[in-house]
Amino acid sequence: MSWTSITQAKRVLSAEQGAVVKDWGGRLPVALLYPNAYHVGMSSLAIHGLYRMLNLRPDVACERVFCGYRRLVLADAPLSLETQRDLTEFKVLAVSFSFELDYLNFAALLRSSGIPALARMRDQSYPLVLAGGPAVSANPAPMSALCDAFFIGEVEESLPTLVDTLRAGIDGERGQLLRALAQIPGVYVPESGICSTAVASTRTTSPDSSRRDASATQTPTLPIARQWLRDLDAHPTHTVVFSRGTEFGDMYLLEIGRGCARGCRFCLAGCIYRPVRERSPRVLLAQARDGRTHRAKVGLVSAAVSDYAQIDDLLSGLQRLDMRISVSSLRVDPLPESLLAALAASGARTLTIAPEAGSERLRQSINKRVRREHILDAAARAATHRFSELKLYFMLGLPGEEEADVQAIVDLVRDVAAAFHGRIAASIVPFVPKAHTPFEREPMASDQILRQRMNALRTGLRPLRVRLTTDSLAWARVQAVLARGDHQLGLVLADMHAPSLAEWERALLQHGLNSDTYTGARNSKDPPPWGIVSMASGPRGAFTSALAAG
Repeated sequence: MSWTSITQAKRVLSAEQGAVVKDWGGRLPVALLYPNAYHVGMSSLAIHGLYRMLNLRPDVACERVFCGYRRLVLADAPLSLETQRDLTEFKVLAVSFSFELDYLNFAALLRSSGIPALARMRDQSYPLVLAGGPAVSANPAPMSALCDAFFIGEVEESLPTLVDTLRAGIDGERGQLLRALAQIPGVYVPESGICSTAVASTRTTSPDSSRRDASATQTPTLPIARQWLRDLDAHPTHTVVFSRGTEFGDMYLLEIGRGCARGCRFCLAGCIYRPVRERSPRVLLAQARDGRTHRAKVGLVSAAVSDYAQIDDLLSGLQRLDMRISVSSLRVDPLPESLLAALAASGARTLTIAPEAGSERLRQSINKRVRREHILDAAARAATHRFSELKLYFMLGLPGEEEADVQAIVDLVRDVAAAFHGRIAASIVPFVPKAHTPFEREPMASDQILRQRMNALRTGLRPLRVRLTTDSLAWARVQAVLARGDHQLGLVLADMHAPSLAEWERALLQHGLNSDTYTGARNSKDPPPWGIVSMASGPRGAFTSALAAG
């Protein structure tokens, strides 16, 4: 523990409003861990929601841990913000994984803290590692060697039972605690081969684990059912700790809904957050009224804010509170005039839309049902409202993509620029196939094809003076491996000396693995590693009808 780290943590804490510092006496100490920088982690509403719910319990002391503050720092052992303690002092590490690439950061974080990366090397003298979040809910297999247990899906309704179970068993024998956790719907315990008996489907054999007692090993029932929250109004999700040192530090974030009925075939969020649910304007405005004491701007968060059924009522109420607005995402069909006007009146200068593909044919193929006229109409209306910049998001390497589709992106951007007359920014990302989506078995395009098409885009867009940003192809391939990977990748992550591309390739080779094995097309007859979890059912019934409706 260095005085520099302590001083920095105290400095960050002193600049916040809403942090909770508790005495640990008689309480369960939980480290809420986001394996990325503070700047990124505190922009996540999942962290705010978990922090609030855990600290509402008088028998829990929840503190936050990040890998650095403005940037990633993985060389030093991290300390908690609230009381500047090492990870080894906590009883539970509750880890939120929003992105697959954070798996590398987590493995490095454990090493720097002196905690064995592999779960089988840890006994009850080490903290129990409980992981959740969209990345591991979709496919926990790559992290199954590093984590003691996973919660699959939305945790709000199950959190009281989880905490009660942890408090009752955390000081006892670890295998007994894991057996108790495994009885909670949505909990997956891979190292012991234990999982919830609430859902019975296929049976699998469990891996051997020398650190658990023999009675902890049993034949589990799989898949684990993803849990989802029925009543969003009963569980508010909004900013609870205010800090200027985050991406959205100037606003009060407010989740207005979950789920998306659009059914884009590439989109994990559209599958993992079904069914569509919305909070009522009454509840949202009551929360916004509280948030108004801290921030004059509210950031509305959902899969598509423009799809919110009562958007006009919500905007009118926010206007009466004299709050400016920002939004997480928009669709151009629909794009309510009231929402555009509210954004413009709030001082927004940039409007972001995501055509995803340049041609009508490819958009139809990926189920992105947005027509060219919708996009051009949105550009013209953005000009009318005097937005100064329009951001466009596209993907390269989508299934069925042809050379003509790449040129179609250039043609569409040219037409948008003619309708908008302002600055145009285009963001291009490689398509990464994700588990539980209709494209889950599709291959990722080769580096050669992606480079050729990226170069063609740069050449075509250069005369239009478009500000072009692209994602790293190498890191996108790592993400693709982890998104659809199996349990062998946990050993790779544990053996990496640093979260770098060179170390990733070295560790893969050391374990006799190759990226192409994971990024190629998947045989429809082979059971996928992510089959251990199910998106199609939940506690107390199924929402198959909602999936079909999407």
